[in-house]
Amino acid sequence: MTGQVRTVDGRVAGRRGQATRQKLLDCLSEMLSSSPYRDVKVIDVARKAGTSPATFYQYFPDVEGAVLELAESMAKEGAGLTELVEGRSWSGKSGWQTAEELVDGFLSFWRRNDAILRVVDLGAAEGDKRFYKIRMKVLNSVNNSLTDSIKELQSKGRVDKDVNAAAMAGSLVAMLASVAGHQKGFQSWGVKQSELKPSLALLVHLGVTGKKPTK
Repeated sequence: MTGQVRTVDGRVAGRRGQATRQKLLDCLSEMLSSSPYRDVKVIDVARKAGTSPATFYQYFPDVEGAVLELAESMAKEGAGLTELVEGRSWSGKSGWQTAEELVDGFLSFWRRNDAILRVVDLGAAEGDKRFYKIRMKVLNSVNNSLTDSIKELQSKGRVDKDVNAAAMAGSLVAMLASVAGHQKGFQSWGVKQSELKPSLALLVHLGVTGKKPTK
């Protein structure tokens, strides 16, 4: 990895520098979990990491620049969500299993990255193209695979050709993202996580196949 990480002024960061940089990112991530994004200051991140603001500025132009680093890393992990759909069967009991595993994987990913995803959503909603692109990168990892799955079912005559595959896939992914970001809210409605997942999987299965699942 040495040679791949550089300081703001273009110098290559050594091992100690890379470790310091990573510690700053880890501390920032931890702070985002407990503080509003706009309340996080460079001096607070540096203090938590046991270093100085000057050191922070060696590696990042500002808090937003460091947040974008965290977001890009999260998006790379999000690319793995493709595996929840790509090449999976939507027939019979296998179809129900695919829907369940997609829902479980998607919600789990969102919970793990809740803090940074909230910041990404905020930036995207405010029109920041950098955050918007990162958000779409995560959603596309599922959206594109779902679109292909629906088109394949259409080619086999198992889904009505009048269904717009991209529109259906996009609607399902938007639903998943909205529900994933509202998981704590469901608890206030008296809905347990164990009750939410099968309900969401049913909607996904119906959306993709047009049929009730075989369990």
